[in-house]
Amino acid sequence: MKEILIKNVTILTMDDENSRFFGWILLKNGKIDALGEGEPPACSEVLDGEGGVLTPGLIDIHSHLGLYEDGLGFEGADGNDSYKPVTPELRAIDGINPFDNCFTEARAGGVTSVVTGPGSANVIGGQFVAMKTFGRSIEDMTIKFPAAMKAAFGENPKRVFSAQKTFYTRMSIASQLRGTLLDTLEYDRSIKDAKQKGEKPPKIDHSLEAMLPVVRGELPLKIHAHRADDIFTALRISKEFGLRPVIIHGTEAHLVADLIAEENVPVVCGPYMTDRSKPEIKNLTDEAPGILSKAGIPTAITVDHPEIPLRLLPVAVMLAVRAGMDKTDALRAVTAVPAKIAGLSDRIGSLRAGLDADCVLWSGDPLDIATQVKAVFVNGTPEYRRTR
Repeated sequence: MKEILIKNVTILTMDDENSRFFGWILLKNGKIDALGEGEPPACSEVLDGEGGVLTPGLIDIHSHLGLYEDGLGFEGADGNDSYKPVTPELRAIDGINPFDNCFTEARAGGVTSVVTGPGSANVIGGQFVAMKTFGRSIEDMTIKFPAAMKAAFGENPKRVFSAQKTFYTRMSIASQLRGTLLDTLEYDRSIKDAKQKGEKPPKIDHSLEAMLPVVRGELPLKIHAHRADDIFTALRISKEFGLRPVIIHGTEAHLVADLIAEENVPVVCGPYMTDRSKPEIKNLTDEAPGILSKAGIPTAITVDHPEIPLRLLPVAVMLAVRAGMDKTDALRAVTAVPAKIAGLSDRIGSLRAGLDADCVLWSGDPLDIATQVKAVFVNGTPEYRRTR
């Protein structure tokens, strides 16, 4: 039986109730066994938190970690495959290098889980995986696969495929997505009809097979969209087909927050620690996550690694607070909210008995730039200890 007790810490559970107290937490066999105030239980291994703060492990729900390897160019660039506009059959788990140095750096920054996958070159780019930031193989690290399907609107697919003289306009992008969704619905009907009639099923189409969970409402569609008009197109198509959209980046979402709130669609906000490198992010602001969360929109924060290194996710949270975001909302934007968006609240995102023992011990307030990450636990094992 592997167990460790962490005591003398202020615990931020990130749950809706009893979210802050001074006490202890017991990690046993990879899970949170118990936590509470007062006298802690006996344990063979004890870590004194020395008055620090304990939070759930941080989560970045939109990342390309492991698909763009640190310090490499073409050899380690496996995030975009633009040989055709629609590639839902591509699987992130086949391109991730779990030994990339950025996994180690992510843990040192307090990040214990990511949802990582293809970039935004394609109209439909492929399947994301939810995974821990520690493990010796993808199978060892995976929490959920597939975790989402990727789609993209706007400047990125326009630029990539206009260069190939495939299409040029936002209308074409929408048409490509609609056409694939219609083909998938027809493929789904033919499978069900063949089964009902006892006939031979249609020939397997591995591209449409990957889209079946999307049209059946079983898998969220992560939609890269910066401009407000692209966000509206994403919402329009999602309503047409009964999809489960998650807006990624949403750079202009703060301009139409009231309209997005009516749809109750999550927005994964960021990266905003960057320059305005292309026209569609001219309205970039680090005030955005605060505006969105105050409007009642489920709001997560991303650094879009490797656009901004994943180890800087805590800094993105600090900047959101400095720009007006509520402190609790900001911490929830990298813990409980992304866990809920990903459908993983029963595993990660908060400190509660029965959940995975992923937690971060901070020397003080996690929102203070001078605070250090002292220890990071993944599945109950200390996978990072600060030595300096």
